Amino acid sequence: MSAVTRAAVEAVLRQYLDPHLGQDPVSAGCLREVSIDGDRVRVRLELGYAAGLFKAGWAAQLEAGLKTLAGVGEALVHVDCVIPAHPVPAQTQALAGVKNVIAVASGKGGVGKSTTTANLALALAREGARVGILDADIYGPSQGLMLGIADGTRPQIRDGQWFVPLEAHSLQVMSMAFLADERTPMVWRGPMASGALLQLITQSAWDNLDYLVVDMPPGTGDIQLTLAQKVPVAGALIVTTPQDLALLDAKKGVEMFAKVKIPVLGVVENMAVHICSNCGHAEHLFGEGGGAKLAAQYGVEVLASLPLAMAIREQADGGRPTVVAEPEGPIAALYQVLARKVGARLLRQAAPVLPSIQISED
Repeated sequence: MSAVTRAAVEAVLRQYLDPHLGQDPVSAGCLREVSIDGDRVRVRLELGYAAGLFKAGWAAQLEAGLKTLAGVGEALVHVDCVIPAHPVPAQTQALAGVKNVIAVASGKGGVGKSTTTANLALALAREGARVGILDADIYGPSQGLMLGIADGTRPQIRDGQWFVPLEAHSLQVMSMAFLADERTPMVWRGPMASGALLQLITQSAWDNLDYLVVDMPPGTGDIQLTLAQKVPVAGALIVTTPQDLALLDAKKGVEMFAKVKIPVLGVVENMAVHICSNCGHAEHLFGEGGGAKLAAQYGVEVLASLPLAMAIREQADGGRPTVVAEPEGPIAALYQVLARKVGARLLRQAAPVLPSIQISED
């Protein structure tokens, strides 16, 4: 029987591509331990992004590959998800209790940014991460409604200075809507709104979050620039529809993040296609391929293309977004892939590839 070697084990692992990182586990720096005891091989991988719904299948796939290696009688692959904190730029301060800040932005309103934010956060939580949502849309906060938080609910105050985020569907949630009556408009000039947002961010008592997902207001004005310059945003997600007008405004959002040196993780194309519930006919009501053109122009990827579906709107309006309303449904599956891809791209932006920690041949 051929003796199994570490080099042979790594060679097998290199044949399998992590679909979210776009690399094999060895090249991506995920390999943490290889133990060889006769014909038994033990491998431990560590993913740096939330992938709780993916890791069991990934481990099984790698185990099957290792069992084809000559001399291997038993193979066991264990996969952990350990999410690191993103490095904080010199000009900003880290947020207490938050590892990574993700901004979800759009150039204009009405493209589904807030719905995307809610479902992305819920999908990250389903993958095993600790997640919070900050509703930074000062003038039109909607996350409370989408997450089923009753009107008039107020956060507790800790030590006279900290807002304790509310909880909904396992998420920690903060919004200006929780501090004011929903029927009272925020009639503020730019500096006032920016100051209120900073106070909301820095005085919220986030509890050990892997990801804080920020629902940005539409556009590229004072609030967006304040958040980009004062908060350690690890990466931004741009939401658009295929419509030409939406794409024109989305380009401005991409350019804004480029100017403040925040990487754009990718593009989400909402309302990409409508499937008739009666006959099944597919129709591109807002145009076709716009998200792909935008992504290609700026060297980023379309991370998700979501349909124009009444269920998405109804579920969000009812306080149970798609990921919790139909967690095993096809649309929720698209959000889960989006969540894993966003986490993986944050990881690629954050740090160089790490070497394996331990290799042993007993």
